[in-house]
Amino acid sequence: MHAPAKVKILVVEDVPDLRGLLVALLHDEGHVVDECADGIEGLYRALNWQYDAIILDVMLPGMDGFALLKKLRCQKNTPVLMLTARDATRDRVHGLDSGADDYLTKPFDNDEFLARVRAVARRGGVNPRKVLQIGDVELDTAAMTIELNGVRVFVTPREFKLIELLSRHRGVVVSREAIIEYLFDDENEETDISNLLDVYIYKLRQKLGRDLIKTRRGAGYIVE
Repeated sequence: MHAPAKVKILVVEDVPDLRGLLVALLHDEGHVVDECADGIEGLYRALNWQYDAIILDVMLPGMDGFALLKKLRCQKNTPVLMLTARDATRDRVHGLDSGADDYLTKPFDNDEFLARVRAVARRGGVNPRKVLQIGDVELDTAAMTIELNGVRVFVTPREFKLIELLSRHRGVVVSREAIIEYLFDDENEETDISNLLDVYIYKLRQKLGRDLIKTRRGAGYIVE
């Protein structure tokens, strides 16, 4: 029998005893584990480090699990196992509709928990692609560079974030609200962020072709 594949996992759980148990179980399986106790730090880690799976509690200080997952899914498809004391059907549906890969209710069996972790980690497969190809446009997400027909195109960091977001959601309309939340943090002092988004869309169309980013009136933008 083959040993379980070793993966890197983030545990976001605010109850110290339970968090310690989860970390111990995962360590015993040979996994590399990071841990944190609040939603804000959890989101920061999930966005800035690469994980094979995330164990996410719903009731968290700072930012609850549903809000964390929503923000995460704007940028990454890291597999997520939601872990919560809530057992109402509407909560499970909410978690899955928000982008969770699986949902486990407390209390749980340790062996079942480890099996669920292995299952969601397998769904992630390899790490998210570092090179995204959309027609004649190629994005290197590691180097944050763009080429059009093999020629380097210079974009600002925020322009790159915008086209990467749309490219990772290729075929899906991304709302203006989701884009604005992703591009501009709460501390931004610009007076008209909505107009700024229009400017970034315009500049990207100038640099990469006006047909690359399509507008869906009243809905948002899409890279088809």
